[in-house]
Amino acid sequence: MDESLWSCRNVAEYAYCPRLFYYMAVEGVFLPSSDTEKGCHVHRRVDRPSAEPDNEAVVEADPDKPKSIRSLALTSKSLGLTATLDLCELAGNSATPVEYRKGRPRHVSVSPPPDEPDEDESPALAAAEPWPVDRVQVGMQALLLEEAGYAVSQAVLYYAEEKRRLPVTVNDALRAEARAVLEAAKACAAGPRPLPLVNDPKCPRCSLLPVCLPDEVNFERSGKPEEEASPRKLWPPRDDGIQIVAQQQGTRISVSGMSLAVFNRKGTEVRKIPLAGIESLALVGSVQLTTQALHALADRCIPVAYLSGAGRLIAMVDPLDSVSALVRCAQVRRFEDEAACLELSRALVVAKIENQRTLLMRNHPALPEGVAEAIANEADKARAASALEALRGHEGQAAALYFKHFGGMFGSPFCSQFEENGRQRRPPPDPVNSCISMGYSMLSNECISALRQARLEPCIGAFHTPKPGRPALALDLMEPFRPLVADSVAITLFNKSEVGEGHFLRTASGCAFTEYGRKAFFKAWSRRMDAVVTHPVFDYRLSYRRMLVLHARMIAAWLVGEVPTLAFLTTR
Repeated sequence: MDESLWSCRNVAEYAYCPRLFYYMAVEGVFLPSSDTEKGCHVHRRVDRPSAEPDNEAVVEADPDKPKSIRSLALTSKSLGLTATLDLCELAGNSATPVEYRKGRPRHVSVSPPPDEPDEDESPALAAAEPWPVDRVQVGMQALLLEEAGYAVSQAVLYYAEEKRRLPVTVNDALRAEARAVLEAAKACAAGPRPLPLVNDPKCPRCSLLPVCLPDEVNFERSGKPEEEASPRKLWPPRDDGIQIVAQQQGTRISVSGMSLAVFNRKGTEVRKIPLAGIESLALVGSVQLTTQALHALADRCIPVAYLSGAGRLIAMVDPLDSVSALVRCAQVRRFEDEAACLELSRALVVAKIENQRTLLMRNHPALPEGVAEAIANEADKARAASALEALRGHEGQAAALYFKHFGGMFGSPFCSQFEENGRQRRPPPDPVNSCISMGYSMLSNECISALRQARLEPCIGAFHTPKPGRPALALDLMEPFRPLVADSVAITLFNKSEVGEGHFLRTASGCAFTEYGRKAFFKAWSRRMDAVVTHPVFDYRLSYRRMLVLHARMIAAWLVGEVPTLAFLTTR
């Protein structure tokens, strides 16, 4: 859209919530919800433009018979406004805009007429009136029609839930209100992004709640006083979406209607998966995806990751959906400041070291005395580090201590192999290293997906130095989650005998999962990502996948200056 023209529908949202307007109109962020889907159903007919061109319909309109035109597009450069009217009823030089709404009008109580007896048991009367957002929207539509040369004395709001046509008088007061909201929205669009509403009842039904994070941002800005309650528990703990990993060699995936059709290597269809439920797709090894299926996934902003058989990320198809210039610019500016990079890196590294210590203390049956204290000491030094190089040194010392005793958390015969080799990659020489490498690759993919949902650039990081092809910020976000997710999956797989020697292939180029080994790994990975854990600051429970998205969005809020500090997930 031309940056000098604002959508009438988006501008009207300013009267509902300025922050919502900014996200939708300026940053181009939109998330569907049950409300938006119901709205699309209500608009299914009026969204189909009339067959007759608008300009010819206007010229030939019979003044004695009103003519209805669907999806009438209007633009005014002087107002800086554009709109597509759901329906416009034309009668000669008079026009009546009709706006469709899925819900019901506002009902207010009114006093009974004074000539009626005053009885205590008489019921209160309820009158229907338009919601302020709806009134402003039809007011701006009236301005556009008047500038096009039509006389507009009345607009209509059709509320589908009650099947009610509610007339709205177009007068000077409505025109003044519409112009005032338009000017206020233009000033808002110039920035900065408005702060979220405080404990507003509108927030739980807003589709952009997971992006806006109103309670979390306000809670962090408040300085977390002891008497203030934690944020409302508005997020469902887990996603209902489907995360697909296709790893059987020779598999082909195509699109069939509104579903993905999965075929095995013999060409037999083995499964259909509804597109509406898919959130991500990962293709491991020799798995084929048709162009038509790729287009269908891109239309729904579903990322597709291509991985090698060993789990290394080769490419990611990132749909060209909305990108927030505000967040990207803030990311570049803040990460040019070494102090800002150090602040973010300290929070990440301290959380990682504390989680490594916790994992060792939980799972190592004979952890030598002093190891936990030494790792805790490195966390304290990292917390006080005054330079990135010093911080990297403390992170490296903690990692060396952690992996020196890492093999002791495994009760299987693979323990001795790992202790002999230590942590190695490219290629991993033993099954434990192979499993850890696969876990880190999958965690990297999850972090890239979380960052793109937060409108962040994965390749511009703070702790990890940006290099060509390196998702530096995704590697940064991974740090606190490496022990909690990837290392924990490896421990579970071996200690519960879900994988054994037969699940790995040893060659001169290293050790890798077999097809059955990958299947066992992805089952354990899915369980871990769906496991719920309590956030240390907000005190609500989310799955690890949702927790990654929450942390990515809090990083974005910190970059644009909405929250003063960051807290990353740690467990006890």
